[in-house]
Amino acid sequence: MNERKRKVADIALKLFIEKGFQQTSIQEIIDKANISKGTFYNYFSSKNDCIAEILENIRYDAGQQRVAMQIGKDPQDREVLIEQITILMKLNEENKLRTLFENILSSDQADLKKLVIQHRVIEMEWLANRLVDIMGEDIREYATEATVLYFGMLQYMLFTLNLTNSNYSLDELIETILSHVELLIPQMKKKGSTILTNFAIDLLQTNVHKKVMTKPELMEMANQLKANYDFNEEQQDLFDVILSELERDRIRKIVVQKLLKPFLQLFEESTIASQVQLFTNAVWTYLKTI
Repeated sequence: MNERKRKVADIALKLFIEKGFQQTSIQEIIDKANISKGTFYNYFSSKNDCIAEILENIRYDAGQQRVAMQIGKDPQDREVLIEQITILMKLNEENKLRTLFENILSSDQADLKKLVIQHRVIEMEWLANRLVDIMGEDIREYATEATVLYFGMLQYMLFTLNLTNSNYSLDELIETILSHVELLIPQMKKKGSTILTNFAIDLLQTNVHKKVMTKPELMEMANQLKANYDFNEEQQDLFDVILSELERDRIRKIVVQKLLKPFLQLFEESTIASQVQLFTNAVWTYLKTI
């Protein structure tokens, strides 16, 4: 999303929080953003489309921060996981999304309700995969149910803490609940059954549409990097090694993963540092899908 379009989306979000989604008109967004009606409809087809963009922005921001945080780190590092979970919670809190979600879920807007549900299911799916990273592939069939239990405990703990005006550390809260879930999973394995069936989990996942980065798209990003910057010898050598690995029929994921952080560090003071960050994040995400 370009900077101007994002600014309009941010203004719309503030109005949705202050007045409620139903009570905010497109004209009010146009007036507050100081744009023409044509410009608004060039950016968004409707208010619903605007909300979809807002949620996508927040997921994108959280996703980029999470990937950057994980690059070069041990996938089993619990401290990294706790920091990653905290990122989206803080973004939701900063943007007051809980208020917006409650407003939407109590409305009769089926399309908007679906957007909120998708936002939550994507987060559940991400955490389930990270639990597998932490605890091993043999817990995969229990990971989704464990994630549901985690979010259920978190939701009602936050509700109780806020209701009683209790002070708490978000990191400590997440760590404690994560510890509880880690104790539950071995019991689920021992029992050998779950409440959620495979059919229920498949149905949940088919309702979520995510765009997966493809190899041609990665190569296009790489070409744009080369076109926008003159690499020095060290940068070029490492870049060539990464691309040669990506072009193999069987990509050696562990080799590429170990190269990404050193590659990123070579561009820390460059004019394309942010582009290189996006590229390394995209490569890391792509490797998780193959």
